[in-house]
Amino acid sequence: MYKTKVLLSLMMAVGMLFPKLSTACTNFLITKNASADNSTMITYAADSHVLYGELYYWPGQTWPDDAMLDVYEWDTRKYLGKIKQAKKTYTVIGNINENQVAIAETTYGGRKELQDTTGIMDYGSLIYIALQRSRTAREAIKIMTDLVAEYGYYSSGESFSIADKNEVWIMEMIGKGVGNKGAVWVARRIPDGMVSGHANQARITTFPLNDEENCLYSEDVIEFAKEQGYFDGKKKDFSFADAYAPLDFGALRFCEARVWSGFRIMNPEMEKYESYVAEGKGERLPLWIKPSKKISYRDVQNIMRDHFEGTSLDMTKDAGAGAFARPYRFRPLTWKVGDEEYFNERAIATQQTGFSFVAQLRDWLPDAIGGILWFGVDDAASSVYVPIYCGINAIPENFAVGNGNLLEYSSTSAFWIFNRVSNQAYGRYSHMIRDIKKVQKKLEDKFEDYGPVIDQAAVNLNKLDPQKAKAFITEYSLVQSKITFDAWKQLDEFLMVKYLDGNLHKEENGVFLRNEHGNPYDAEFPGYSKEFYEKIVEETGDKLKMKKLPGEESNH
Repeated sequence: MYKTKVLLSLMMAVGMLFPKLSTACTNFLITKNASADNSTMITYAADSHVLYGELYYWPGQTWPDDAMLDVYEWDTRKYLGKIKQAKKTYTVIGNINENQVAIAETTYGGRKELQDTTGIMDYGSLIYIALQRSRTAREAIKIMTDLVAEYGYYSSGESFSIADKNEVWIMEMIGKGVGNKGAVWVARRIPDGMVSGHANQARITTFPLNDEENCLYSEDVIEFAKEQGYFDGKKKDFSFADAYAPLDFGALRFCEARVWSGFRIMNPEMEKYESYVAEGKGERLPLWIKPSKKISYRDVQNIMRDHFEGTSLDMTKDAGAGAFARPYRFRPLTWKVGDEEYFNERAIATQQTGFSFVAQLRDWLPDAIGGILWFGVDDAASSVYVPIYCGINAIPENFAVGNGNLLEYSSTSAFWIFNRVSNQAYGRYSHMIRDIKKVQKKLEDKFEDYGPVIDQAAVNLNKLDPQKAKAFITEYSLVQSKITFDAWKQLDEFLMVKYLDGNLHKEENGVFLRNEHGNPYDAEFPGYSKEFYEKIVEETGDKLKMKKLPGEESNH
């Protein structure tokens, strides 16, 4: 926990520009030549204290010429208006469609006066409507930008990750205020061999003005900034992020720090930016970097589980970690003691994640088989990424929309069973996380081992009958989801028994041990760490020190 510092060189007199911390998210973007298997990948942690983790599903279909589509804000379900429906829509599973197009986002907020409350297209609707209508990332960009031009943009500033099996793009967008329909935006293709990321702070600064192959933008993106007084220089010096979402301390420490932490895992040379994200000193974090080695989908999954371990921001080390090195801080994120404001770190992995995923897009396989949404619910650090093929035609019951909600517990919901386990662990984290990681690794190792065999079997079936191939991958995704749910239900019960009342009951390979009489062995008392005991003594002095009463014998 730290006291908020003022970064005079970076602070702009525009107030808190970053989004509500309750809806903060994290994305990483991996290009083909940066990945271990030549796939493209994007990640998403949908972090919100009011988001229920479930797997969305829209089956593709053909619509009448006069069909209209009702638009509801994704965050609140508020009705925003109607738009024309497309003639044909594609099947969407979560945040990936049947054509191996995937889209994710993080909200950066930006200048508050630019939100248009009369617009119809919110950021969530843009994502899921574009997925239903697009065959490539470039096509998704055009659909999204055309929709906001025609119907207006309702949300605040947004960063989007948009990928297909060949290209990966980052697009940043913000409205133009009430009475000025549309949005200003810039989209940049991540160069092949590079990785990028964003986490609730606009990251596109300057950009090429004459490179349509790699950079697209709204025609008024610079002129509008000039009209509003956000920029008065030459076009070549225009920075989207600095004009529409100037940096402040929160943007660095809560947002850019997450991008940096993912970057440093992919390339240790990025450690040099630690002082920038911590205190605003030194060179700005680049939009993309070259990883020091090829990145696998398992690597990216584990990046989504990061808590700044091994850095000066390590959340297992400061006072807020408590007795069991818990890398979580319950909200609010900032707080006051007297007149001074303080804050907790904000890591990639966090307790309020609704769902997260790694979308892996593979151009050497048929689309139905090539796209995999590695999908998990709740806190990514203690979740399991289950393989959900983009060509499936049914959703696993445990992930299905309508199976419980944030205020209604369901005993068959993956969201609820994963929350039961993680919330147990938050009380005894350094002990319980070891047991959680064992089950997590066992399941994800199995998925990795089975993957090539399942892919090949599906490819062989696809040559004979594409529908049989879809039925096969559907069954596989459904079965693995159920196996994962059942394993977590057993884990929930196991943790309750093993750590009952702060004790530790002996077990081997998940089986609790009994003595020769068939009774449990005496419970072990693991207590606290040596460092925590020393901290108690440091803070309390002799208050808790054992003493002898007058006349008490020394062998008491």
